[in-house]
Amino acid sequence: MTNYEVMFIIDPTLEDAKKEATVEKVQGIIAADGEVQKVDTWGMRKLAYPIQKKSEGYYVVIEFAASTELPKELDRRLRISDDVMRHIIINKDAK
Repeated sequence: MTNYEVMFIIDPTLEDAKKEATVEKVQGIIAADGEVQKVDTWGMRKLAYPIQKKSEGYYVVIEFAASTELPKELDRRLRISDDVMRHIIINKDAK
């Protein structure tokens, strides 16, 4: 299994329950084929530049271990999601 890290920015206009549901949904996608190691919720932060006319976002970082197929599926689902404004998946083992 390879170690990965996903950082995503959730739409700040969502209710707190919806933000938590989005984080739980991402954890569920990872847990189906991998293992969640650490969840770090940064909370509301100012964006470097406006995204969808918003200047703030709700940041979440999740470290996980999974096979090489899971990041592709996670990327696909995060792109489709209306709640996630931006995301990035990093392979922590790559040198």
